[in-house]
Amino acid sequence: MPGYESINSKMLQVAIAPGREVYSKRGAMLAYTGQVSFAPTSTAGQGVGGTLGRAVAGEHTSMMHVTGQGTAMFGHAGLQVEVIELNGADTLVVEADRLLVHDATLQVGTMFMGKDGGIGGVIRGAVSGQGLFTTTLNGHGSCALLSHGGVMELPISPQRPVHVDPQAYVAHRGQVQNKLTTAMGLRDLVGRGSGEGFQLELSGTGAVYVQASERKI
Repeated sequence: MPGYESINSKMLQVAIAPGREVYSKRGAMLAYTGQVSFAPTSTAGQGVGGTLGRAVAGEHTSMMHVTGQGTAMFGHAGLQVEVIELNGADTLVVEADRLLVHDATLQVGTMFMGKDGGIGGVIRGAVSGQGLFTTTLNGHGSCALLSHGGVMELPISPQRPVHVDPQAYVAHRGQVQNKLTTAMGLRDLVGRGSGEGFQLELSGTGAVYVQASERKI
């Protein structure tokens, strides 16, 4: 995969060069070779508006701007790393703390959870513990996501919506709508303290990435 090379399932090597800069999660650099520089950034390419939105909500994920000429190795807390390629056709919606590294060429935005799924989006953020804001990436380039136990990509179609445990949700792409539903029968069956009482229903056209765990980052 050009630019991004998996060292193993938990470590990623990224080629850095003029015109191929990246943003990485702060504290995720493991090693580097060559003339590579790391500078903290409060915007990570998303502009002042998105940064202010997160600051007001008290939600912020620190990023580093990685430039120069060489290679950099990234990983975080022994979590699994999944590389995703964006071809400009779809927008990737992902929780900010799941982003390990992404190309600086990608356009970064901040989306209020209530916008995608109405009040259900707000409830989803509260239930999953992942806040009221989420990050969007679009354009041509690569990104790498973090998960507990790796992720599986499930296709979503108008004929086949997908139901996901909110705490197992990592990201989705495409023209996808989400809403939170309550499965009272299942909730009563497995116990009121279980997260399975809530389901995230994703419909439309695209894909959702689900981790093999209900643990948060």
